Amino acid sequence: TGARSRPMAGGPVAAPAGPALVLLNPCAAGGRAWRLADPLRKKLNSVAPEAAFAVVDDVERARALLLERPEASRAVLVGGDGTVHRLLPALVERKLSLGLVPVGSGNDLARALGLRGLAWPDALALALHGQASGCDLGELVTEHGAWPFASSVEAGFDAAIARRAAEGPQWLRGLPRYLWATLGELAALRRRRLRVIVDGELVHDGDALFASTLNTPTYGAGMPAVPGARIDDGRLDLLIAGRFGRLGTLLMLPRLLAGRHLGHPEVRTAPFTQLRVECVAEMPLAADGEPLAGARAVAVRVMPGALQAVRGPGEPGGTGEPRRPRAG
Repeated sequence: TGARSRPMAGGPVAAPAGPALVLLNPCAAGGRAWRLADPLRKKLNSVAPEAAFAVVDDVERARALLLERPEASRAVLVGGDGTVHRLLPALVERKLSLGLVPVGSGNDLARALGLRGLAWPDALALALHGQASGCDLGELVTEHGAWPFASSVEAGFDAAIARRAAEGPQWLRGLPRYLWATLGELAALRRRRLRVIVDGELVHDGDALFASTLNTPTYGAGMPAVPGARIDDGRLDLLIAGRFGRLGTLLMLPRLLAGRHLGHPEVRTAPFTQLRVECVAEMPLAADGEPLAGARAVAVRVMPGALQAVRGPGEPGGTGEPRRPRAG
């Protein structure tokens, strides 16, 4: 998408008020995250005994705990994209800064934040003590409601893949899980006639495999869908795949995995602040890899700097080393 200027707002913020709340989603990574409960508790007792810690597998209970936190305090989520997605409304409402310990299946938000590959003790130290800086979110609106999202909204074929991946075998995780779902979904592949309006301008009116939105460079557990996308540029990125059949989709998959798909004439991207996608038939939908109820029309808008999040040492806005609490 090319170089873009950054918004003035959204720089690093001061240390969060009060002790952090650490929430572990034991259902993350197909239920394997529960194994971290005891190691996390022991680690927190030694490095941050003042932090509150809870293992919560109920979304409503987790949201309630976040809504009880002091405004602008730190919430550390131990999970993946789905965990963050479900709790985003509470994070935004209380203006909580997010520290993420990525142990999910997809972890595309963690990749964008420069956290992917960190050992969980290092990610925990950074999540507790690192500076947070502003990151964009998106908002998806359909006839069924409105949802904030951090990484992506899928509409069409890739949303159907997300649903199949969510229902797939628990032992399969990460990118292999999405590839398995993609191959399985090819048998039911269909295009839809889509009208796509970007910032008030009609950019597509015809058959398409999908029309999806990226806030992060990757989705689907690391597929570089829009390599130039940034999480802090005040825009989102549209990705349209046009008239592909089964063979064309299968041949495009290696190019997508290598980030070389954008040169194909049936693939296009466009940065935007507001988007509308319309379809005569109901479109499958997903947000941050989480399946949603289908709809015939969706609206998407950017929410610049709506989330304060801790980034990895090598990321803009990140800290070279985790910031330790000051003595006294």
